Amino acid sequence: MTPHLHTINLSIGYPDKKNNNNLFTHLNLDLNSGELVCFMGPNGIGKSTLIRTLAGLQKPISGSVVTEKKISVVLTDRVHAYNMTVRDLITFGRYPYLNWDIKLKEEDYSIIDRAIAQVHLENLADKNIEKLSDGQLQMAMIARALAQETEILLLDEPTAHLDLNNRVEIMNLLRHLARTTDKAILIATHELDLALQTADKIWLATSDKKILTGIPEDLVLDGSFDKVFQLKGFDLKTGKMSHEAHRGISINLIGEGYEYLWTKNALERSGYEIATDSQITLTIIKEGYKTNWKLTSMDSVQACETLAQILLDLNKLEKLIYP
Repeated sequence: MTPHLHTINLSIGYPDKKNNNNLFTHLNLDLNSGELVCFMGPNGIGKSTLIRTLAGLQKPISGSVVTEKKISVVLTDRVHAYNMTVRDLITFGRYPYLNWDIKLKEEDYSIIDRAIAQVHLENLADKNIEKLSDGQLQMAMIARALAQETEILLLDEPTAHLDLNNRVEIMNLLRHLARTTDKAILIATHELDLALQTADKIWLATSDKKILTGIPEDLVLDGSFDKVFQLKGFDLKTGKMSHEAHRGISINLIGEGYEYLWTKNALERSGYEIATDSQITLTIIKEGYKTNWKLTSMDSVQACETLAQILLDLNKLEKLIYP
């Protein structure tokens, strides 16, 4: 596969006469067409600096960035402009292609309309950007980059400060664009959970000024993520927080599907251990769209309609069995 962009012994940072402030050294990275790559690492390690360097906005300390492709960039700076609509903002993506008379052609209008449609902003095209939510403005900034019609798209923290729904929407959008437009898309992000589920490849910044590369699953299983982030109380292999079974009570949980997963989550979060050799059994009963539970202990059988009720009943059982 021929990369859209690659680096040769690239070192970046902010050197001065007294200190060598290299953030990364001797990087040899490939950014391929049709791939969504998430660039991750601890805060302050230099993700934004690498994005700016790859985009040609900052000179490297040594080495080189090699590409014959056009690059568009979405940075974290928020746009403030009065009386500018979403369509006006996206139109700026066509300015590099205009002549001295700065007149849009039919092709330009068509490209702008397509960019608006790609991010689903048709209903907001004529809205003032000052009245947009953070998520809507981020979509507009991505559309402006799409209007530039480049083969490479670099984004710095595109989901920062957004709610979960907007973060998921933007990550899914970028994954879809990589697949359907054959762009090479690189995102600097701290969204670990979303990156693991959407990225084709991860660039993982390490403390020794290097970048590990690989598919998300390999970097999870070989311990690279654990080593870099030193996760506290979070098991990356299961995607769950670690809970202490502080009650010293085990429950035999019987069931399947997402009902099983969320029931298990409620029990472990509340301090119970899941084990088969228990005198307490909780059975998940699914009938059509409705879920019920049967709680069995010694000679007692109780029907429960909610997990909240189960936790209350378990608390009562705990006092009877373990006075």
